[in-house]
Amino acid sequence: MRDSMKKWIRPALFTAAGALVGLGYYFLAGCSTGTCMITSSPLITMAYMGIVGWLLSGIIGTRGKDECNM
Repeated sequence: MRDSMKKWIRPALFTAAGALVGLGYYFLAGCSTGTCMITSSPLITMAYMGIVGWLLSGIIGTRGKDECNM
């Protein structure tokens, strides 16, 4: 049980960090007219950046040379 929890901690943290970055991006560079696909809504921006964070969690860092990152 503990090993399966450890397996999901990193992706969960990267996803949460990506969502926070998306929220910050929305407030700093968000689209004021509502015509921009990604930055027209804070929820869409957070979801998009959360997915990017989740994908980055699988790429960054390796456990060993013989193991796969995913």
